[in-house]
Amino acid sequence: MADIIVAQPGDPTDEAPPTVPQDYLAEVDLEHARWSEITALIHLLNPDERLAPGYFRDPDWTVKDLIAHLGAWLEEAANQLTNIAARSYEPHDVDIDARNGDVLAATRDQQWETVWTRAASARAYMLQHWFAQRAPSDVASWWVRKAGAEHYGEHLPPLRRWVAVLVDARTRPPSDEWDS
Repeated sequence: MADIIVAQPGDPTDEAPPTVPQDYLAEVDLEHARWSEITALIHLLNPDERLAPGYFRDPDWTVKDLIAHLGAWLEEAANQLTNIAARSYEPHDVDIDARNGDVLAATRDQQWETVWTRAASARAYMLQHWFAQRAPSDVASWWVRKAGAEHYGEHLPPLRRWVAVLVDARTRPPSDEWDS
């Protein structure tokens, strides 16, 4: 069994390989920047904060749930890119809400480390298959946007807010109010 290496921000392994088609470079840079920001925000949190509900409401999501969600879409995109490369891709409707619900249910009892490792591996898998595309295609680009930079961009504003709330609650000095 091969070792899985998860690149950390700034590692040379986290850079786009030199074989990335020129047409993808701006999107690759955006994907890298947004994933790096997600990673940096997560590193601001302690283990309990990553499991605190409130990132999203109705249903309640934790940061762990967000990472499981991103990882599932990255894995799905990688699978679809594999099908595209093999010329076996069949367009199909995706019930996004049902898929998201299934992912949350399936990962609810998983440990943070499992969810994070799976998401980071799915990202590497998607990038590998994306970079291996011979030429840009509309359907491949749709899957990459659905799972990659565009998708991260949808989740970054609420993640920034939630991390700020959690860090503020942890670092706020105790109140000096007097009980009457």
